Amino acid sequence: MLLLLALLVSGCETVHFYSQAATGQLKILAGRKSIDGLVADEQTDPKLRKQLQLVQSIRAYAAAELHLPVGTAYSEFTQLKDEYALWNLVAAPEFSLSPKRWCYPIAGCASYRGYFDKQDARNQAGRMRAEGYDVYLGPVPAYSTLGWFDDPVLSSFVNWKPERLASLLFHELAHRRVYIGGDTAFNESFATAVSQLALPDWRRRQGIPAPKVKSVEQARRVNGLMVAARKQLQALYSSDKSDAEKRVQKAQTLQQLRSCYRKMSEGWVEDKKFSSLVEQTNNATLALVSEYQSKVPAFVQLFKDTGKDWDAFYMAVEQLGARPQDERKARLEALSQRAQAAARQTANNQASSKKVTGPSLQSDTCMSAAN
Repeated sequence: MLLLLALLVSGCETVHFYSQAATGQLKILAGRKSIDGLVADEQTDPKLRKQLQLVQSIRAYAAAELHLPVGTAYSEFTQLKDEYALWNLVAAPEFSLSPKRWCYPIAGCASYRGYFDKQDARNQAGRMRAEGYDVYLGPVPAYSTLGWFDDPVLSSFVNWKPERLASLLFHELAHRRVYIGGDTAFNESFATAVSQLALPDWRRRQGIPAPKVKSVEQARRVNGLMVAARKQLQALYSSDKSDAEKRVQKAQTLQQLRSCYRKMSEGWVEDKKFSSLVEQTNNATLALVSEYQSKVPAFVQLFKDTGKDWDAFYMAVEQLGARPQDERKARLEALSQRAQAAARQTANNQASSKKVTGPSLQSDTCMSAAN
């Protein structure tokens, strides 16, 4: 089907893209093996069997407790020849935080483009850079076909730790429940919210302790830096300054971001997962982070508004997704503001009950030095 669609569009690059997409997808589908069969097979590696049994329990939880349309998704396993399933390309103009959008016959428009062949991805990234775009190219261990195929568990993520594996499957299965064509931020933030909302109860049932407060705080502070940098760059790009001035101040802002991060992360034991992203931050990476995170507080607030009832929540999300994009955006912004107000109140209550001593490196304070 994908090959046929490829022939209906013009342009050699476009035809090549759909050809490699069809070939890559068919290879994954052709390599599928039943998880039930692998678990029952005495020849299956014990470590793999344990992980596949974990997948079975995650699928059962997603269907029974989250009311997600699991069906036969992730009931099979594919061993990849490569480390990752595909490579995603994100591109944004030199003076914009709005990512380039690519449109597809099945999934609609999205802010990224996936390549099964790493060299193809690198070649396209090079062409985008030559056109003046900021580019992010990163490996993708998993993706969803939105129910068009029964997505298998892949070797690229099967051996992840239980919590990370559950988070991934909840995220990808959420895409099968609600997906709005042409709105990446909506789709990814919704799926991320579902995963975040589901994990506490899933951890409790599995006897897995909650993440360390230190780890959560580190992630919050890094996100604060990214948000502060994004706000400064948005103001710069919308100003009437010359391109030369914008170019200089953009570089200063990104350098200040890295400097703030290095100061903030001194003494952190688990900083590698953040440092790589911060060090290569540009318009494309800031756009990518925003697509996956910017609307999460809004969806969490909507979940609370619907009485924390999953079916009512999904229905509300579908109704929201059916609205015109401007209305949808305004509604999500209103929900985000309510969520932020509640978070500030909680933080103020906690701060008033604690005595704070010593210097404090606030994200917005540090980043303000770039102005």
